[in-house]
Amino acid sequence: MTTAREALRQTFSGRILRRSLIVALVVGTILNAINQGPEIFGGEDVAVWKLLLTFCVPFLVASFGAFSALAAASVRDD
Repeated sequence: MTTAREALRQTFSGRILRRSLIVALVVGTILNAINQGPEIFGGEDVAVWKLLLTFCVPFLVASFGAFSALAAASVRDD
């Protein structure tokens, strides 16, 4: 049986963490190009907090999805 604590530990270790980081890198890069493209490619100042947040959101979404799947699997096993 997988507890919520165990599901959380699995979410932020190994393959799942690596996959979430790759998702954040790919999706965050695309979103930053869309949202701040003119500033980035035009050499203008960018909002650094927006840049960082745009990478954090896909990481958190991918991580939450993995956690939810692991937690749901533990409920089905009961």
